[in-house]
Amino acid sequence: MNHQLRLPQVPELHEAPDITDTEGCLQCQLGSKLVLFITGHCHWQCDYCPLSENRREIDWMYANERKCENFDQVIEEARAMRATGAGITGGDPLMARKRTLEGIRRLKKEFGPSFHLHMYTSIPFNPEWAIDFADAGLDEIRFHFLKLDSSKYKDTIAACHKTGILTGVELPCEPDKEVELLNLLEELRDFDISFMNVNELEITVGNHGNMELRGFNLSSGITAGANGSAELAMAMRDRINAAEIGLPDPLDKVIRDPFGFSLKFCTAVYKDAGQLRRRFLRRGEATIAPHETLTEDGTLIFGAIYSNPEDQEFWIQEIMNETNLPSRFLFWDEVNQRIELPLVVAESIADDVDAPVSLVEVLPTFERIETSLIWLNEYPK
Repeated sequence: MNHQLRLPQVPELHEAPDITDTEGCLQCQLGSKLVLFITGHCHWQCDYCPLSENRREIDWMYANERKCENFDQVIEEARAMRATGAGITGGDPLMARKRTLEGIRRLKKEFGPSFHLHMYTSIPFNPEWAIDFADAGLDEIRFHFLKLDSSKYKDTIAACHKTGILTGVELPCEPDKEVELLNLLEELRDFDISFMNVNELEITVGNHGNMELRGFNLSSGITAGANGSAELAMAMRDRINAAEIGLPDPLDKVIRDPFGFSLKFCTAVYKDAGQLRRRFLRRGEATIAPHETLTEDGTLIFGAIYSNPEDQEFWIQEIMNETNLPSRFLFWDEVNQRIELPLVVAESIADDVDAPVSLVEVLPTFERIETSLIWLNEYPK
C-alpha cells in the first residue's frame, strides 16, 4: 500500500523580498525568526485584534507555539528552530517592560549581537525608556497607532530613532479608513521613521464578531483578509513608490515629494501561511527524527504500530528482525502508546501485523500537534 501525500496549506507564494524591507521582515519571510509572545496583557482598545481567547489577559510567555515558564525554555525553542532573531509581541510587550528587557538581554547574550530583535508596541511610552531598550540590544521597533492618532507617539519615536533603533510604524489596513490612512502618510513625513508596514486586515476567530459589526467580509475563500483591505494597502504602497521616483500617483495623478520612508504591504495569506509554513519547515529540518519525513508543507509524517507498554520491546525486536531496520529508526511513543517507524516500512507490513497500523502527520512544534491520522490496515481499533 503506497500513499502519495501532498497536503498544500496555501497556494504557491511569489512575494519576493524588496530591497527596502527591514531585517525583521527579511528574517520573518525566511521563517527564521522566533515569535516571542511576552505577555497576554494589553489595553484592548483595538476591535480588530486577532488574538485568540486562550492568550488574552493570560500572563504567560510563548516561544512560537511553546508555552514557556522562563527564558531558558525560550532559548531552547530558539535553538530548536535555528532562529536568527526574534519578534517580540503580545498583548503588548510594554505591559511587561522589565520582562521584555530581560528577554532582549538574555537572547543577545546567548546568541550574540547579530541575533536580530524587533518589537511591536502600541504604547507611546516614556521617551526616556528608549535608551533602556537600545542598551539591552533591541534592533528594531514598530509602533501601532491606536485609533490612528499619531500625535501621541512622535516624541517616543524620535527618542527611539535617536538611540539608533530602527524605527517604524506597523498597522492593519482597515478598508473603511481610507481617508484617515492616506492622511496619515502625510503626517508621517514629519516623523523620524524609516519604514511603514501595512498588513492586510484579517478576520479571525478572535475578532470576527467585531468585524461583522463593521460590515467586513472575507475577500476570498483562501484567505482571512477583509474585503477591500488589500486594495487600499496597495494604493498606499503605490503612492509612496510613485513619490519616490517622481511619478504621478496612480490614484489621483498628483506628483508628490518623496515621503522619506518605505512602505511594505504584507498579505494575510503570506503573513499567516507562507511565513508560518517556512518556520515549520525550518524547525522540522532541525528536529526531524530518522523515521520521519518532512513534507513540503512543513509537517512530519511517519508510520505507527500501536502496542501496550508490556509488548513494545517485543514488537520493536520483531520489526528489526523481519525488516533489518536499525533501532535508530524505531521510537516508542509512551504518551500515544505506539511505535513510530518510517512510513514506507509501516505500509509494507501493515497487512501482516496483528496490531493497528497508521500513517501519522504532526506539526514540528514542541507539542508535536497531530494534524491527521490514516489507518493502514483493518485491525480493530
